[in-house]
Amino acid sequence: MRTVSPAAARRTSSVTRRSPVENVNASMRIVAAAIATASSSAVDAAPLIERAGKLEAIEIDRDLAAALAARFPPFKLTVHCADALEFDFARFPSGIRLVGNLPYNISTPLLFHAARYAARVRDMHFMLQLEVVERMVAAPSTRAYGRLSVALQARFRMKKLFNVSKGAFRPPPKVESAVVRLQPLANILKLDEDLLRKAFSARRKTLKNALPGIDFAALGIDPTLRPENLSPEDYARLSMNSIL
Repeated sequence: MRTVSPAAARRTSSVTRRSPVENVNASMRIVAAAIATASSSAVDAAPLIERAGKLEAIEIDRDLAAALAARFPPFKLTVHCADALEFDFARFPSGIRLVGNLPYNISTPLLFHAARYAARVRDMHFMLQLEVVERMVAAPSTRAYGRLSVALQARFRMKKLFNVSKGAFRPPPKVESAVVRLQPLANILKLDEDLLRKAFSARRKTLKNALPGIDFAALGIDPTLRPENLSPEDYARLSMNSIL
């Protein structure tokens, strides 16, 4: 994962626990997508560092962290040997930009973790498994729509930018990939995470059975709908009035 701060700091942070992007065109396209939304410069580490004023990389493997730190001068790169799932991004100035080639096996918990810092980031650009990106941007009442969709759409405006083929990686993965952009909403919706988790653990049930004890009529929500039918705004209303 990589992070770029406001123009003065020009800071970028990165997580590297996946197959590297071998295809140069794919790497540069990802970098171009990350810097296209603002004047600050910011996925393979090399092309990103070349464009970023300052890169902060997060790498859990000590040997890889040391190798990465030895490859670039400290004024260009700072490597944090840490677990991205536990990393406190609040240590960076507000307005950071996160860029990451996220490990597929922990991508969903990483997204939930990064989402907690929505109010502090300028934007995020992640490469993920295509299926995960489709879940992120899915609309209500579709098969891909779920807890991840609601949690992220309540905080971010998201757009799938482009697919990345298997051949762009070394070694090639078994799944397709895609790059997605997340930009914080001006008004971030507050959600009851326990309510959201409970709702989607029973997504095929009606709301009145999945979330008993809530007066849906008072909120203007049809209790015969299913959790997958509600928008993030609906969940924000439920969260404000939840008695769970």
